[in-house]
Amino acid sequence: MKCVGPDSEQAGKAKSCVGCLNQSACANNARNSGDLTAELVHERLSGVKHVIMVLSGKGGVGKSTVSCQLAAALANEGRDVGLLDIDICGPSVPQMLGLKGRGIHQSSTGWTPVFVDVGAGTGELGVMSVGFMLPDDDNAVIWRGPRKSGLIRQFLIEVDWGELDYLIIDTPPGTSDEHISVAQYLKMVDIGAIVVTTPQEVSMQDVRKELNFCAKTKIRVIGVLENMNQLLIPLSHLNFVERKTGRDQTEYVRGVLQQCDLQQCDASITIFQCALDNSPQSMAARFNVPYLGALPLDPSLQRACESGTCLVCQCQQHSPAFTPFVRLVDTMLSIITANKAKIPSQA
Repeated sequence: MKCVGPDSEQAGKAKSCVGCLNQSACANNARNSGDLTAELVHERLSGVKHVIMVLSGKGGVGKSTVSCQLAAALANEGRDVGLLDIDICGPSVPQMLGLKGRGIHQSSTGWTPVFVDVGAGTGELGVMSVGFMLPDDDNAVIWRGPRKSGLIRQFLIEVDWGELDYLIIDTPPGTSDEHISVAQYLKMVDIGAIVVTTPQEVSMQDVRKELNFCAKTKIRVIGVLENMNQLLIPLSHLNFVERKTGRDQTEYVRGVLQQCDLQQCDASITIFQCALDNSPQSMAARFNVPYLGALPLDPSLQRACESGTCLVCQCQQHSPAFTPFVRLVDTMLSIITANKAKIPSQA
């Protein structure tokens, strides 16, 4: 097998190291290298007040949506924000913030983030993602763990983040290479995590693993966020079809609704059923961490992500997700200000 080299994080630990006379020496060097990386990261991020990781353990629950909308909402309130996308194999952030086709520039102080225009009189939002480094949006990133870890290290050490109020880190699903690496690199930095889940058990069983990961790595959890807890659609956006014939009855039904003055109501549908004793809120209580609330499954939020815009920045108050998202930001900030983020109890 090929030697991974004494400077690799796998030095002394890889399968190819078994039986090598230098295995112990290389392993010690890797540990020292990890400590050095943590020191360099701590120095580079010395101007960052708060680092927030958005985690889940499960894919498709809305981590990138929450990361992008949260970053833009904070910048819209006048705060200086950075957003780091460490989903190396599936970077969604450039699409969700309208940054497709942008590239990274090198300056004398390091890589310069790509900045998002969130409006006049607001804070800055700088973004870094592997998506800016791909020659084509559809190119696959086929990398093993050490190479992904190496790029995350570069993002943390070589990007000139400057002075930030918040650095938000969007993560991939799971508790694997990227998560282990970023936890090691940030071990000298005070970080908090928002853990995103959807209500069904197939999601929460993986999110519980993520909460146990946070417990083992001593990452404080700002709170559990329940996403897609119900589908909310304004009645005026619904179409109505007669079940037997398939005929469109939209105009007739809307006419009836207008007579009943129901146009200010939303249609509510529970997509993911869960028992009260096995809900995201009860899971948060079980791990002794805060519950941040619930966001609905909202088509206008999906459209905002597709078009690269921010729901809160555009003041889309008609959107069912608008008020819950504003409430989420306020709750998160109050927990951070009061220093109430907690290391989960292992369960």
